[in-house]
Amino acid sequence: MICSTSVPPHPIISGHSPNSQLPLKTLYKSTKAEQALCFSLSIFLKRLRTRAWNVSTFLTSYSSPSSHLQVQKLYAGLIGVNYGRIANDLPSAMKVVKLLKSQGIYRVKLYDSDRAVLKALAGSGIKVVVSLPNELLYSASKTPSFAHTWVQKNVAAYHPSTQIQTIAVGNEVFVDPHNTTKYLVPAMQNIHSALVKFNFHSAIKVSSPIALSALQSSYPSSAGSFKPELVEPVIKPMLDFLRQTSSYLMVNAYPFFAYEANADVISLDYALFEENPGVVDSGNGLRYLSLFDAQIDAVYAAMSALKYDDLKMVVSETGWPSKGDENEVGASEDNAAAYNGNLVRRVLTGGGTPLKPQAELEVYLFALFNENNKPGPTSERNYGLFYPDEKKVYDITLTPEGLKHQGKIRRSKPVNGSKSQSTPVKGGRGVSKSSSGHTWCVANGKAEKKKLQAGLDYACGEGGADCRQIQPGATCYNPNTLEAHASFAFNSYYQKMGRAVWTCDFQGSAFVVTKRPTVKRLSTIDLPAVPSLFPESLGNASSLPVPDTKGGLFLVDLVKCIPIGT
Repeated sequence: MICSTSVPPHPIISGHSPNSQLPLKTLYKSTKAEQALCFSLSIFLKRLRTRAWNVSTFLTSYSSPSSHLQVQKLYAGLIGVNYGRIANDLPSAMKVVKLLKSQGIYRVKLYDSDRAVLKALAGSGIKVVVSLPNELLYSASKTPSFAHTWVQKNVAAYHPSTQIQTIAVGNEVFVDPHNTTKYLVPAMQNIHSALVKFNFHSAIKVSSPIALSALQSSYPSSAGSFKPELVEPVIKPMLDFLRQTSSYLMVNAYPFFAYEANADVISLDYALFEENPGVVDSGNGLRYLSLFDAQIDAVYAAMSALKYDDLKMVVSETGWPSKGDENEVGASEDNAAAYNGNLVRRVLTGGGTPLKPQAELEVYLFALFNENNKPGPTSERNYGLFYPDEKKVYDITLTPEGLKHQGKIRRSKPVNGSKSQSTPVKGGRGVSKSSSGHTWCVANGKAEKKKLQAGLDYACGEGGADCRQIQPGATCYNPNTLEAHASFAFNSYYQKMGRAVWTCDFQGSAFVVTKRPTVKRLSTIDLPAVPSLFPESLGNASSLPVPDTKGGLFLVDLVKCIPIGT
């Protein structure tokens, strides 16, 4: 059997002119073992003609009578960047487009559909993701004419001169405190219907970024599953929609958050793509060399459990802060440089995840700039690759060409640390601060049990709090009281939301404390479960007496939240 498919004109075949038209049969004769490869190459070449793939290297060589075809890196992944603008000192949109092109960034994701930005991107060759904000989900879901008008004004007015390729409907809707989850899929459907009317539905896809908090389980990766309360109402309908429209799932994945909360058990090398022995998944035996891969495969496993193995995934956000508060473990410039730099290398050199080794990775880094008006902890203002003056926060490359001249990034001394945005925004989301900078949200023991339970359900559900430690048999399950579990969940949500005052209320069933909790002050609350995520904030204390449900006392390890004696 001979592969007779012709190679299209393209400067990617080693040793041949870009204008050559060489039949593959002149390169080799296939054996039975090579027939499958022959078919794959024909598909590859067809896609190449339409430039559907981002090809980095395609080398062939006719080496010996064994007719062995050596093919290296048929394609690489794709790198884009999130262009957030919650700041008052950013360069103009025109300057930003020049910066993107100068850095070889040809994919950008926006959090809105700003007119000036979309006009500046016209004719740039940069592929764009625009977003319909959460606050518009209700209108877009209830009124098809609203969705049509939105597409007309924010997409049709610019496309195709501005190469809009995706509309992100909402962002992390499941953790939106305004409870917009039920409007998500109807809004996506109406936006898609509007695209159909403009005949844009083939070129422009509709999706919605989800946070990893949508998962009920993510460890080990093979046990990944979505939260049961989300599956029927929204996850399955959304995945059905994505399948029907040939779209893909967008996922925001942040190894930083997992490392920050579990630095005592997660290796920093594992989180930063550096050399490490890896972690073997006890469910399928696959070895993971990075936390990022493990997180992505947990989502793949969750989709597989619902029979959606065929859907593609795009990482719509990931990043690492270059500066953080005292209690934000791991936030530093050299760690940020290592994470983002090694991630870029990981993506651009090709290959998928252990569970999906052939799946092309498409990743959008968060974020382009440090944004000085973002509320919340210091890290929120320091995810940028660039300062507002367009200088790099740290020196990493974002292109395959640059990788040839840059070795694998190792943690080293941070640079330009004094320029980080470290001052909290005054009045921004009402961020709580004590004199030491540490605050916690705890349950009000005098609140009605109905309100405590409702708050607990919300925090662990749509609120996205990590409640795994208070499940039966977990380290913080005891004391097994509603008040204790509510305190853990309330604080997890409060810390996740940047310690904003309004996130510690839960219908009057919670309040903020600014001093290290004591038994006398907070009765039967399992407070060690609260500061265990931030143990360095407690000085040298290692344990604290906590009343049990029988009125006695036992000691709880403040770092790991494990009962250690009576």
